[in-house]
Amino acid sequence: MRKFVLLIIIFIVAGLLVYRLLLDKKTSQGLPPDPALRISKNSSAFDQAFDGLMGSYFALKDALVDWDTLKADQAAQVVAAKADSLPVKTLKADSAIVLTAESLAASIDAEAKGLIGETGIEARRRSFDMLTDELYNLIRTVQFDGFRIYHIKCPMAFGDSLPGYWLSNTASVINPYLGRKHPTYGAKMLECGEITDSLDFGKK
Repeated sequence: MRKFVLLIIIFIVAGLLVYRLLLDKKTSQGLPPDPALRISKNSSAFDQAFDGLMGSYFALKDALVDWDTLKADQAAQVVAAKADSLPVKTLKADSAIVLTAESLAASIDAEAKGLIGETGIEARRRSFDMLTDELYNLIRTVQFDGFRIYHIKCPMAFGDSLPGYWLSNTASVINPYLGRKHPTYGAKMLECGEITDSLDFGKK
């Protein structure tokens, strides 16, 4: 029995030594440590639904980049559906935050439906700008922590002095207001814009 216990201790010590050697080797090679896992404060059902909302928003943004009104309308329809079905009552927050989130989600739903009814891409982009503002406020209200979100400004979205904003899951600036097919600039202003905020509520 004593020999058995001794063997177990030897195996544990040997395992720890191997782990330490591998860790030291990784550090000496200059490799970055493994990233810490994100721990969400919201339910998995809420995070999954909100991730879907963001995905449909990004699809809408990409359609505007390409000056594709048909795809923009299709994406906006999905945005409306995702916002309408967002399970805000599952939020682990006080009633004031839940009510604010419900109001913002309803505004996003209405704005997305309004975008579909607009004529021309310019009017759709104005609706997109208002929708972005509502979604930006919703993200901060519920503190969505699935991934980092960038708030980006186009200083000349609606003329030389009227800005517009959009959200992105990367720091790359791909402008949905000027896009790839602008009648004056073509694709020359596609990367016009500046990051104004970076939201990352993830706990590590």
